[in-house]
Amino acid sequence: MKDSQCELCDRVDVETTIHHLTPKEMGGTLLPTAQLCRPCHKQIHALYTNSDLVERELTSLPALQQDPAIASFLRWIRKQPSSSLPKLRKSQRVRGN
Repeated sequence: MKDSQCELCDRVDVETTIHHLTPKEMGGTLLPTAQLCRPCHKQIHALYTNSDLVERELTSLPALQQDPAIASFLRWIRKQPSSSLPKLRKSQRVRGN
């Protein structure tokens, strides 16, 4: 969807995708979703596994915005133009810990 606002970083005039706040595989198919810009959506999935999101209770926008791992990214991405599509890498931490 074009000309939208990312609900996580608040940038406007960005292409958004639907993010299931509770992962579908964890029962979130019919639960709330959020419209996120592609960089924010990719960063969430680069930082957290689906299990992480549920176990750490990162299933709401305020919870995500307050988590230190994504908060530093949000401070940075908010300064980027809406046309910016930065390259992101998966976290190097071991999954499941």
